[in-house]
Amino acid sequence: MITGTVVTINLIVGIVFFLLYAYQLIYFIIPFVKKEKPHKPTELHRFAIMISARNEENVIATLVNSIHHQDYPQELIDVYVIADNCTDETARVAGEAGAIVFVRNDMEKVGKGYALDYAINRIFKDCGEDYYDAFMVFDADNILDTNYITAMNRTFSDGHRIITSYRNSTNYGTNWITAGYALWYIRESKFLNHSRMLLGSGCAISGTGFLVHKDILKKNGGWKYYLLTEDIEFSIANSIEGEKIAYCKDAFLYDEQPQTFKQSWTQRLRWARGFLQVFGKYGSKLIKSMFVRNGGTCFDMSMTILPAIFMTLVIAVVNLVAVTIGLANGENCMPILISLGQWVCGVYLMLFLMGLITTIAENKHIHTSGWKKFKYLFTFPLFQFTYVPISVVAIFKNVEWEPTRHHGPSVSSEKIEQTKESTKVSEK
Repeated sequence: MITGTVVTINLIVGIVFFLLYAYQLIYFIIPFVKKEKPHKPTELHRFAIMISARNEENVIATLVNSIHHQDYPQELIDVYVIADNCTDETARVAGEAGAIVFVRNDMEKVGKGYALDYAINRIFKDCGEDYYDAFMVFDADNILDTNYITAMNRTFSDGHRIITSYRNSTNYGTNWITAGYALWYIRESKFLNHSRMLLGSGCAISGTGFLVHKDILKKNGGWKYYLLTEDIEFSIANSIEGEKIAYCKDAFLYDEQPQTFKQSWTQRLRWARGFLQVFGKYGSKLIKSMFVRNGGTCFDMSMTILPAIFMTLVIAVVNLVAVTIGLANGENCMPILISLGQWVCGVYLMLFLMGLITTIAENKHIHTSGWKKFKYLFTFPLFQFTYVPISVVAIFKNVEWEPTRHHGPSVSSEKIEQTKESTKVSEK
């Protein structure tokens, strides 16, 4: 009796899972068949660059230098580093690199959201609310292509008020963990945000590398997003309000991924808990907005923060309980195990194909050896599967914001630029 019920549940959940996410299959086609709209005449805008940094003395100068080497007029760029609760030399190193440094010490209001709010309001006070046209946000371990700000300015000149960019990684080839992160971000850039942009739908910010119009920050009185995943909170709050986040495919950003499973567990546990927080705060409004305005974007955002995790947990818990009860009652649990195995294999194959398509399409932007690109295709689904125990723990554990320690990129900014230049030559 239990066996037949569980097999049926597995089938139903698998069908529902496919129906909810089938629309994303279209995203893998859109970049190859739909042309981009031509840009409007470009105007030069003034930007404030904000970098929240906590004990980032190892990497902060590299980012500031990459900003100072932009091909955009330097007189229109100001770099602000918020040395947030630092116990190292982040403030000194950032200042010597040429950044304007704000030192913030507040152990009660901890997290990137509070640091950004502090910086924005101080800039508004010191420079006036209209001195900068927009604010860009980066993490301390980021490196920018030399044309990053020029590309973002071009998209900003098209009239978009929030813009995200192409997120790549400096240490793709370090191990299966860094590759798992990196391949997901590349897929998110190419086959989520790029496709959304081409279809006229709203995109999602992924932690770092984004631009916000001054008027949005003025309206909000600064940065008012303090949950554990302030980026997705910001994305969803603006989607609900009808604001569409744009994507700039030509603005490349590189960041360093966690290299150990312990670091990865801590970071993704915060994300998983943050997703639950966001759904708890915005879930009902998000669902209502599907039928009022920005419906497609709000549905897309809702698929980002909950259903996949929820359905995976349902499958895991139902099957574990069923097998335990079945064995206790002397039942044959093999059909359950076969059904579960089919479900797991199906998800593995889907993730593998997702990684394969991304790797082939974006091969020139993946900075590691061909062998590692091939090898990490097979570990990519395994990396995603580790979200299951993380998501379970996130339900019960009270998670607090913790910084991720960075050591510096394994692929230098010079190497990235050389690769990019050689790609341009080959394309010509």
